[in-house]
Amino acid sequence: MPSSNCYALDNSSRLVDFTDWIGHVFEYEGKDADLVVRFCKDVESRSQAGYVDFGRYATFHHFVAGLGPVDFVQGFYNGDLINCEYTFDKMGRTAKVNIICGNCSNRACKGELGCICNVTYDKTMCRVLVELAIPCVKHGSRVFKGFTVGFHPRSWEVVYNGMTQLGFEKPHHEFSFGTEQTHVSLYLTAVSALSGLVRKPVLKVYPDKGLEARLSGSAASGSAPTTLSPTILNIDWRCEIARSTPYEINISIPVEDYDPIEFTLTKLCDYKQGREGEATRGWAMFGVLCCIFIVLLSIFCCGGFIYKTRIEHQHGLDALPGMTILSACLEAVSGPQGYRLGEDVSANFINQASWERASGSAQGTQKTVERRYGSI
Repeated sequence: MPSSNCYALDNSSRLVDFTDWIGHVFEYEGKDADLVVRFCKDVESRSQAGYVDFGRYATFHHFVAGLGPVDFVQGFYNGDLINCEYTFDKMGRTAKVNIICGNCSNRACKGELGCICNVTYDKTMCRVLVELAIPCVKHGSRVFKGFTVGFHPRSWEVVYNGMTQLGFEKPHHEFSFGTEQTHVSLYLTAVSALSGLVRKPVLKVYPDKGLEARLSGSAASGSAPTTLSPTILNIDWRCEIARSTPYEINISIPVEDYDPIEFTLTKLCDYKQGREGEATRGWAMFGVLCCIFIVLLSIFCCGGFIYKTRIEHQHGLDALPGMTILSACLEAVSGPQGYRLGEDVSANFINQASWERASGSAQGTQKTVERRYGSI
């Protein structure tokens, strides 16, 4: 990504950076007024009556490739409105600069940095057409136009129109991901007609030890991204070694017949992180062991109950496994009369009934004696 908005893509999609040309002045002497072009700045007409602004350069969208002998076209908009208030676009005076790489068609430039070949005004003097010849700079990498990478299917924070955006072209501490963020998802889109040229991404980490990072998702498997159906590139990372400076994650996306798409992410590691899922795996193992224990205990209780019922002919609570031990413990704690087994309980009921009958007989005898004594 160039350091300024003064750049363009030629007809072969190669990047041409004109940053060093920003503000360079080209003058053209006319009959009534002189025209001055400040490269990637503005266009104005200068005369004794004053200056007339014919527009300003705003964004890289106003710098495009040309057709035929014209290599590039620069657009300048929002100039002075006086006598041009009724234009259909209400943008005031405008200028169009046709850039030719080399010399003018009718003459050669005297200076080494080029010159203005011709200037043409329209009838209303609200628009000017300028022909400018300059020695074009060396063409750079071939850009895969229409390709985007962002944190949302319809965003392009990382890569826009095949070019890496500011903040991701090199490591930036302020753009780093926090330690607690264990993964990030990127969405890739491309023009449908060229989406088949995109290859699998490649990841490199610097330093190579201390951060475990891996790629997954449809983009990592080589699926073709389109505008209507973006592919997802998941980056999972885990801090193995704490570090005061961020780790650098360089991602390169090869594109057939084009230069690769490259961008850099940074990851903070303030502390060491365990493997994802270790805690969940431990709780899952604990749950499995608890289930096994409950099943075995149920089988033991059922088996013991059946054995005592069928073999030892015990019934009720006495047939449950462990009741003998439990009764012994309770008897030891509460004394010999505190708890008795079923046989002792039956005997107690029999003894109690006999005692109640004996008590009833004694009371009857006493009543008879009392009645006899009363009659005497």
